[in-house]
Amino acid sequence: MKSKVAIVGTTGGFLRAYQKAITLIGGIDSLNVKDRDITIKLGVYDPRALNHPTLEATKAVVGVFKDAHQIYLAESDNHVATALERLQLWREVFSHRVLPFSLSEDPEVREVDIAGEIVSLSHILFKPYFRVGFHALRGSRGPGQPLYGSILKNLLGIIPDIRKERFHNKLSVALVDMLEAIGGLDLAVIDATYTYFGSFQRGKPLKRIRTELLIVGKDAVAVDAVGYALVGREPLEIYSLLEAMNRGLGQADLEKIKIEGEPIENVKIEDLNKSSISRVRACS
Repeated sequence: MKSKVAIVGTTGGFLRAYQKAITLIGGIDSLNVKDRDITIKLGVYDPRALNHPTLEATKAVVGVFKDAHQIYLAESDNHVATALERLQLWREVFSHRVLPFSLSEDPEVREVDIAGEIVSLSHILFKPYFRVGFHALRGSRGPGQPLYGSILKNLLGIIPDIRKERFHNKLSVALVDMLEAIGGLDLAVIDATYTYFGSFQRGKPLKRIRTELLIVGKDAVAVDAVGYALVGREPLEIYSLLEAMNRGLGQADLEKIKIEGEPIENVKIEDLNKSSISRVRACS
């Protein structure tokens, strides 16, 4: 059976788009149950870079899990600020059920092997918690620069200490090790309200274009593959996706992924590092 990934335009509102995407991938009733907790691994390195899910998108993603017991919005500390400080971006979403959670402060951990190093990861990253990977869409950094997708790259943020850069020289393997160590993700969501591109400079916003898309699937590797394809890359040329596919963690071959909603060719994002940025057509 092919992995399903939905691409939906968000011009009519993110909640509506997200509900449509969830329907297109077959629903998430098995994740939305009263006796289970949800961990949503948000991606935010530097809030000033803006390369993170929007508040509107976060409200929609959280809102769908109306029956879940607790929902944890999770991040870890980094060189910019603590997890709890950066998670304040989404404080409007917090409630008695929706709580910010620092992956760096959890005393209950499990040791796993990441790229040859034993790392202690927070217990909320493992079953019986349902795990959601949630990030913005990242395009090309520039000519000759490496490109890592949104969902797998977001997993670097599960490392609890701030010295995450030690994995950069073996990042592809490390990211796949992390995905395998936690037992995969139950849902992957890319908020492509904007697509971000260019080189990161601490404290400065990344370049971005408004693309008004949402990418959702239960196969995290397939969702990343579709994200790569949207910004003009061949997923099977990305080592981390190939490695994940070879380990049986997901599907990276677009011919074996069923795209629901908008066809990729209709919404492909092109020429991110040129002065003239275009889309094949705007989403309706």
